[in-house]
Formats: sequence, structure tokens, C-alpha cells
Amino acid sequence: MEKLRVAVFDYGGVITTAVNRSVMAWLADEGIEVDGYRTTMAEWVFAETADGTPAHRLETGELSGPEFERLLAARLRRTDGGPVVAEGLLERMFEGMTLDDAMVQLVRDLRAAGLRTAMLSNSWANHYPEDLVAELFDLSVISGEVGLRKPDSAIFQLLLERLDTPAATVAFVDDIAHNVEGAAKLGISAVLHTDAASTRDWFAERVPALATGLR
Repeated sequence: MEKLRVAVFDYGGVITTAVNRSVMAWLADEGIEVDGYRTTMAEWVFAETADGTPAHRLETGELSGPEFERLLAARLRRTDGGPVVAEGLLERMFEGMTLDDAMVQLVRDLRAAGLRTAMLSNSWANHYPEDLVAELFDLSVISGEVGLRKPDSAIFQLLLERLDTPAATVAFVDDIAHNVEGAAKLGISAVLHTDAASTRDWFAERVPALATGLR
């Protein structure tokens, strides 16, 4: 096995707290029917179509945030029968997400241990904390900026090209299984993130400085 040289992290749900927790809080706060939301996300996020679903086109930058908000609001229903407000919908969906301090520290520790770090994120018309991203990562690949999205192999190939390193030297951490599977197909060591402790343990087995107590 080649030595691990680069650690790549998803942003939402990995560097931040869980996406689903924020979404569930938003649905409850606005009285939106959960089953309708889940059905829409199953169709839009995980289904593949030749033209791309609204979520896929949002991630690649083909669809603007406000356009997506209008499409999603039209698919959702409140429990009181009223309409879902489209304007600002994405911000409300994700406003409950905060930085996971333990994951931020893990990235810092990996950098201190000599690894390069990168971010690979499917964007939903969101803004990233520029100063923190610049501190934590040597490079960032954001789907809406490059017109590609996870789990497509093309975005992982672009990542490897920009890193200029073999796939076998790269680890990729994501909280969505099909993104992890997409990375693994290219020979990248792929880690399904569930919590900071288990992800740190995975790296500690491969990075001696973590295993010897670097925090």
C-alpha cells in the first residue's frame, strides 16, 4: 500500500454538522410534510436521468439557486395546506449546520502531520467560509465552479489532476455512500463519514503522528 499523502474532505455533513439534522429542523419549523420532501430528494438527488435532475443541475451550476428554490417549493406541501415560501429556501434548509470543531481540528492535525489537504464539495448555491477554507485546504474543487458533480468519475479525475498525485496516495471522506463509492472506483481510499471520532480513528491507523497522540 502506498503512503497516504493527501486527505480530501467533503464540506457539508463532514466539516460541518449533519445536513439531515438541519433539514429535519427546517421541515419541522415550517410544518412541511416530511414524506413529500424525502420523495422529492430520492428522485432528485439519487436518481440518474439523461438531462440531470434539478438537484444535479443545481450542483453543476446549470440551475441557479433561486430557480431551484422555486422548483422545490412547488413540490413541497405544508401540513396546514399552505404554500412553501421559495425565496430563501436553501438558506433556511441549511441554517442549522455549524462547523464540527472536531473535524476542523482533524484537518489541522493532518496538515501538521505533513499531509496535503483538499476539499471536494457538491455545492447547492451556498457560500463557503473563505478564510477557513483557505486555512484548511491546499486546494478546493467545488461542483458549481467546475460544472461536474460527485459521484461522477470526471470530478474525481479532475481532483487527481489538480493534486498531481496517484489515486492510491489519496483518501476521500464523504457522508454520502454513493459519493464514497464513486471515489473508490478510481482507486482512492474512500471513507464513509459518520462521526469525527471514527474518521479520526481511520486516519490514526495510517498516519503515525495521529496515532501517537497529536491533537
